[in-house]
Amino acid sequence: MWRSLIVLLLLATPAWAQENATAYEALRVVGTELGRGALDHIVTMTGVKGDPQPEKWKIILEDPEGRGVRELQVAEGKIDSTDRPDRSTAGSTEGATINVSRLNLDSSGAFAVASHTAEASHTRFATADYALRTDERGEPIWIVTLLNRSSRPVGTIYIGATRGTVKRTEGMFAGATMEDVENDYDQGQGSGVISDVKKRIKHAFHRTQDEARGMFERVRRSFSDFINRE
Repeated sequence: MWRSLIVLLLLATPAWAQENATAYEALRVVGTELGRGALDHIVTMTGVKGDPQPEKWKIILEDPEGRGVRELQVAEGKIDSTDRPDRSTAGSTEGATINVSRLNLDSSGAFAVASHTAEASHTRFATADYALRTDERGEPIWIVTLLNRSSRPVGTIYIGATRGTVKRTEGMFAGATMEDVENDYDQGQGSGVISDVKKRIKHAFHRTQDEARGMFERVRRSFSDFINRE
């Protein structure tokens, strides 16, 4: 409960009062320094050890002239380094760029949803690693990995960045997904202790996903609106 209160307080705090930039703010830096067109070539963006936001964002862009990819690091309101990594390290399938107009969840919102999911599954964490990329359907997705004070992962949440749906978890709810829940109802419930345990796990996941939808409605933030208000 205490973490949920902290999340709500953070969401109520003006962006300028936050110590580290959110993903949207980092993308705005890219758009300002490289031009708005660069935002159409984002492949992935990542940030590590967020508390709740990371100190730096690493952003991979495809080269519009077909010369591989470009890696930028954004920190303290500016691009502070660039590199030319191998395309295979970009973390997404070739040619899969993020449609930023479909983004409705900033990293602050992703943290709120992930934090609520962690609380519901009784998972304690200290920091969060973020990755924004496309899924197998080409939709933008947040992958939030939660870490304990020893920097060991204790769970990962996959959150759709357009609708805020918790698509699956790892290390929480025994890895149950919405597909598991649907398949279970289609095939009929079994019996016995194992079935009862699975039923409780899936019920908890289902309830948490419904609650995450409510959280998403509170933290929803269109990137298109955000970037056009600068």
